Amino acid sequence: MSDVLRDMGRVFLGSRLKRLGERMQAGAARVISGAGLKVQPAHMPLLAALDGQAMTIGQLVQALEISQPGVTRGVGQLIDMGLAQAETGSDQRQRTISLTKDGAAAMARAKLYVWPQVTEAVDTLLAGRADAFLAMIAEVEDALAATPLDHLAAHAKPELLSIHEFTDELAPLFHDINAEWITSMFRMEDTDRQTLENPREKIIEAGGAILFVEAKGIGIVGTCALQKTSATGFELTKMGVRKSARGLKAGEFLLNAMIEKASSLGADPLYLLTNHRCASAIHLYQKLGFEHDAGIMADYGARYARCDVAMRYRANPAVDKAALTIEGAS
Repeated sequence: MSDVLRDMGRVFLGSRLKRLGERMQAGAARVISGAGLKVQPAHMPLLAALDGQAMTIGQLVQALEISQPGVTRGVGQLIDMGLAQAETGSDQRQRTISLTKDGAAAMARAKLYVWPQVTEAVDTLLAGRADAFLAMIAEVEDALAATPLDHLAAHAKPELLSIHEFTDELAPLFHDINAEWITSMFRMEDTDRQTLENPREKIIEAGGAILFVEAKGIGIVGTCALQKTSATGFELTKMGVRKSARGLKAGEFLLNAMIEKASSLGADPLYLLTNHRCASAIHLYQKLGFEHDAGIMADYGARYARCDVAMRYRANPAVDKAALTIEGAS
């Protein structure tokens, strides 16, 4: 079985580091128990911070840089075990935490029997690279203190969607993606089968084009074709996006790319044939410059039995073609 956290790399780094910490703490707990101590690894930083000095909860939070609820919970557990004590200051507002005699004794025992063993074990584990590893952790901690991960993510601009030209290796996806939406809403017609089963012959070699859209981390999620139907005329056809990718704006990204492709081929007219049941697709077509056209319906509408909507592309100045070059898409 695959290791999901390891396989996902950077995206699950926090979860992987947490898992690593839990595994190391499990081993440290056994070393602590072997030394005759009843505390847990999570208590050790608190004992170390209180070694030889009293501190408030706020000071412990600053010294350890962990959450106040976590510090308060750990201090309460040390008090219950008789290893720490709390004293209220003269102003009755702050409590000072310090080690009891038993706490100081536990700290001395940890220094003698726990810390040296764990330190040597870590050196062995990291094969002489402990100093470099700790230095890198310190750099990451400092960087996160300066800029939290969510702020870094907000400014990141990865290429989330990308366009690919047709290859024979992608031909099965052209078939499957289109077959998915056609069979879910209509029945496959002969003209559908001819195109989907022979895309190179029917589309590419006839002077048309097929594009695919890939979503980063997911794969190819959509496809669309330009089928040459006259000297300069092209039908935008066989456009589909996987149901699993709906909402990613992959269809809009793909349609923009196909309009640009049609422009480079001198398409006139550029048109499409569809059905009124494809309401969301029709809305997208209109958004990017397609208009209902009776002439297109008269000239080409008979190609599909399901066709009751015909549209022609008319350059729309309001459409932002820069969408093709965006580095990210929602």
